[in-house]
Amino acid sequence: MPLLLVAATACGGATRTDSDVGAHPEHRASGGPFAHPGVLVGKGQLAAVRDHVARKQEPWISAYKEMGDSKYADLDYRAKPYATVECPFDAETGQGCVEEREDAIAAYTQALLWNVTRDKAHAAKAVEIMDAWSDKVTGHTADNAGLQAAWAGTSWAKAAELMQYTYKDWPDGQELKFQRMLREVYLPEVRGGSADFNGNWDLVMADATMSMAVHLNDQSAFDQAVRHFRARVPAYFYLSSDGKLPVKPKGSGIDTPKELRTYWFGQKTFKDGLAQETCRNFKHASYSLAATSHMAETAWHQGVDLYGEAKDRLAAALELHSKYQLGTKAPTWLCGGKVQRDMGPDTEVGLQHLQGRLKMDLPQTEKLTRKQRPEGTDDLFVAWETLTHAAA
Repeated sequence: MPLLLVAATACGGATRTDSDVGAHPEHRASGGPFAHPGVLVGKGQLAAVRDHVARKQEPWISAYKEMGDSKYADLDYRAKPYATVECPFDAETGQGCVEEREDAIAAYTQALLWNVTRDKAHAAKAVEIMDAWSDKVTGHTADNAGLQAAWAGTSWAKAAELMQYTYKDWPDGQELKFQRMLREVYLPEVRGGSADFNGNWDLVMADATMSMAVHLNDQSAFDQAVRHFRARVPAYFYLSSDGKLPVKPKGSGIDTPKELRTYWFGQKTFKDGLAQETCRNFKHASYSLAATSHMAETAWHQGVDLYGEAKDRLAAALELHSKYQLGTKAPTWLCGGKVQRDMGPDTEVGLQHLQGRLKMDLPQTEKLTRKQRPEGTDDLFVAWETLTHAAA
């Protein structure tokens, strides 16, 4: 895809500032309106992305080129909607699972490209993809229904948020139809969470709930996602202040210390930053780092400082997993000395707030993030976060 750049003078602001992000720390509590665009990426961040790309600054220009070279950026991209998305635990036997996730990421990719380039062809492609699904999908079935709806729902909400608030040519009827799809097909699948499954399910479902709540201006769903964050994040990432054992997941059937250790994949020693799925693999712990950071970032744009409540827990988890992802030998107390180093592109959002805004020191996370840049997409629910959230 040719990279069409806008001039720096057309960006509406040379740099992102704190006045652009989280500017109204009390407006949700006082019942004020939701801030738009405000699902993961805010107005000030979009202006900063345009400026960085126009000036060909790193790491943003490399991230932009990677996005532009991806299959999701192709103007010939064609959506493949399904009426029923069927996703059993063995996704190979399902239908529409990969197509739905990829189409949602493609819509978000095209929406970002529209916001950077102002090329209406990308805007038209984004809404074409979204319209194709809102015209057809009716539900999700099989074992992974909730997880699948969460993965796709987060990307759909990000794409729709950008298009509704930056593009005037999406017909009102189609916008409303897409919103109805989110409200009736996706939100009911995710807002209740999944307390008895591994925590990455619960956290990405809460992420999807919050993302859709903001886009739909749904205060009740937003409040539910905030409560979900406050209950689940402490039950997923351990801090020594929790006691000798981790917090039990609210609503789960876990009762005894033995059951809790089994739930944590046999881990018996708990230290700051350990995650419920660390000893399963770093990939799933990384999904949860991303979902937690996404929720805190979206809430920040809405004036709710979830980062402030979870900053020490999130920082410890980022540092622990980054350290061993970088190759440090795992001690015997940690997963018996054997860890699976397969983190995804999931560190930019948390790093930019904790280190960029709060000036916390996260040397391991910074080192890993710089090594992984540009962070692209996991083809599930994370996409292009070096472009949108890198703090230089």
